Amino acid sequence: MPATTYNNRYILGISFISALGGYLFGFDFAVIAGALPFLQAQFGLDAYWEGFATGSLAIGAMIGCGIAASVSDRYGRRAGLLLAAAIFTLSSLAMALATGRDMFIAARCMAGIGVGMASMLSPMYIAEIAPAHLRGRMVAINQLTVVIGILVTNIINYTLRNSGDDAWRWMFGLGAVPSTLFIIGAWWLPESPRWLVQAGKTNQATTVLSKIGGSLFAQNSVQAIQQSLQGNSKINYRSLLHKAVLPAVLIGIGLAVFQQLCGINVVFNYTPRIFESIGASQDDQLLQTVFIGCVNLVFTVLAMLLVDKLGRKPLMLLGAAGLTVLYIIVVQLLGAGSASVSWFLLAAIGVYAMSLAPVTWVLISEIFPNKVRGAATSVAVLSLWAAYFILVFTFPILFEKFKDSTFYIYAAVCALGLLFVWFKVKETKGKTLEELEGVMSGH
Repeated sequence: MPATTYNNRYILGISFISALGGYLFGFDFAVIAGALPFLQAQFGLDAYWEGFATGSLAIGAMIGCGIAASVSDRYGRRAGLLLAAAIFTLSSLAMALATGRDMFIAARCMAGIGVGMASMLSPMYIAEIAPAHLRGRMVAINQLTVVIGILVTNIINYTLRNSGDDAWRWMFGLGAVPSTLFIIGAWWLPESPRWLVQAGKTNQATTVLSKIGGSLFAQNSVQAIQQSLQGNSKINYRSLLHKAVLPAVLIGIGLAVFQQLCGINVVFNYTPRIFESIGASQDDQLLQTVFIGCVNLVFTVLAMLLVDKLGRKPLMLLGAAGLTVLYIIVVQLLGAGSASVSWFLLAAIGVYAMSLAPVTWVLISEIFPNKVRGAATSVAVLSLWAAYFILVFTFPILFEKFKDSTFYIYAAVCALGLLFVWFKVKETKGKTLEELEGVMSGH
């Protein structure tokens, strides 16, 4: 049998366009860090409202997960990505034009809907398009665009820092530019072949798969997809409780919650507040966000090179153990008011960027059966955003009360996460999505 020749350029192009949703995820995630000092002055935010304004993105993201599941299962993954892109554009303009605190929070919640949809659909779409031997790397592209979005946004925020009291409006409004590009790119995307087979559009699925790996690859893939979907024409959330599916769902939820409650996102979202506690100037606070973005990008690229070589589980274990140790050191340095804490926070960002950040999304995109992937992914990602809301809403309040000791809480979460990954997470490297159904169900 001749070896399959894959159209790597086509696969890469599809993956990058879909991953523009990740860029916008990164934008909406990071822009708040640079804007918060301006928003505090503009709207008089105390610790409660600071946390709520930051966390409102997660409220919208939870709503977005449910919308994405419904739209992607009924109309296709591509339709969901197009809708997310449109929401990104409208919400960026709405945040920029907000005239009051409540209007801003409502607009940020709207942005969260787009983020929730993209955070679910972009990695899921790439996983359903990419061949098994490339899937980890291609899905990690989504995380790469997230961190590029974070870095570019941090640089723009730093550049605009001295542009007057309305600088925050430009910070948010500029998000309309990449979101418009995302709309244009998404029109070019083919539909997911796995969704096409599920919708009974086998010929269209074969056409897409043939462009990826040739006719034999397409034929074999369609047969495997059809077999995995047999006897499950009606999909609903009750299916997630089936004994063959529930273990994977619980693992997905556990991974999603751990990725957020590990605590690293307080460093991304509250860099100015953390460095203000050791006496750093506002310029230095925003400059730290740029350094964080650079480290995040470098180590995400490293993760892309390692995820299909070392595997998913070793990287997750490295991340959990590394963050546990680094957080304990951070507590000591913050307590001493030492500027060297920045090096250990950057190290924590690097460890997270090459482990928990990309690998969690890879695993969530892989471990669920074809027949319930949309519903199961939405539950896992919804859990992720619920955990993110808890994290960023509580941090200003906890930091105000416990100061540096807050990071002990995150160290404890990482230690528990290490045990969870060690005992519950199975390696998925190199297996097709159809093969993984048997692995995750224990067959």
